[in-house]
Amino acid sequence: MQNDSIETLLLRHYGSTAPTPVGLEQRLQAATHQQVAELRQQQHLAARLRAYRVNRRQAVRFVALSTAGFGMLSAGLSSLHLLESALLGQDMTQHALT
Repeated sequence: MQNDSIETLLLRHYGSTAPTPVGLEQRLQAATHQQVAELRQQQHLAARLRAYRVNRRQAVRFVALSTAGFGMLSAGLSSLHLLESALLGQDMTQHALT
């Protein structure tokens, strides 16, 4: 598809004698303003993320908390596995193809 202007596309679609659709210019302006606002918001967010610095203490705390969270999750899953095997009265660790 060629990179035609909006005027060329409208002329090709509606012809030179067709009336301009009602509110076309206002809708195009509103869409353009919305795109500009979204782009500014994305640029502002990217600038904030670039400016935010994490010090070593925060990084170590984040790693420690996430490691502790994964440890608790693992312990919870293993205790759930033990509870299932106790309730069902069978060893859930057996493989299907043994």
